[in-house]
Amino acid sequence: MRVRNVESTCKTGATQAGARCRNRRRRDLDRRDRGRAFAGGESGSSGQSIACPQPAVPAVPAQAQAEVQRELANLDKQIAEANNRLRTSAGEGGPNFVQNAILGPLASKRVAALNRIETAIGRVAAKPEGLERFATCGLGQAPAVSAAPTTTSSSSSAGNGSENGSGNGSGTGSSASGKTIECPLPVVQNVPAQAKAEVDREFANLSKQQAEANERLRTSAGQGGPNFVQNAILGPLEDKRIAALNRIETAIGRVAAKPEGLERFATCSLK
Repeated sequence: MRVRNVESTCKTGATQAGARCRNRRRRDLDRRDRGRAFAGGESGSSGQSIACPQPAVPAVPAQAQAEVQRELANLDKQIAEANNRLRTSAGEGGPNFVQNAILGPLASKRVAALNRIETAIGRVAAKPEGLERFATCGLGQAPAVSAAPTTTSSSSSAGNGSENGSGNGSGTGSSASGKTIECPLPVVQNVPAQAKAEVDREFANLSKQQAEANERLRTSAGQGGPNFVQNAILGPLEDKRIAALNRIETAIGRVAAKPEGLERFATCSLK
């Protein structure tokens, strides 16, 4: 190696090389150290690829097949793009670069696609729940996936109706007349200045999504079956809110500690 040759030269010609030889050795040692840092990658991702769990999608009705297949293809495309980003960014960033710049945004995109799969199936059959557990990917090996959530019976929708104080229930288009959709206000603290513009933009998106859902509720009064409001309005609204909330997490995570669990503010209800 070059460093070894320089050391040999310094030993044999120290009286002639003097300070010049010592300087050359220091430069080569510096180059070697920098090479090691980049070869290892501060993120520790050198030579690795991103692996994601395969979603366990239940039986897909014929009416939803095309949309579900499209979203499954999107999931594959997202993984390919993330692996390309991992390859082309080797050596960039600090110790959290891969998580904040690649794995975090990938999980957000997968959550949105998986929710679209749930919604597509839910329009024509029982909506599957919990596909988001397949969203998180890892380096080299896909993370373990939690167990599927227990499914609730359709009677829970009726329970929500009585909870809201309506004898007619809140599950049907006609019974939603005179009601509005209300959503929890996300609690986001200590937003860094570098992320404030993006976070404010996503908060505006959340407000816009809620307004659009209320307009849809008003103009569709009386439409659909007993699950119309949930499947056609509240379900898609929740999907959009999850995507926006994940973008808030990602925006903050690029410059500070990434908040987790903002999805708990995604579910809205009729009041």
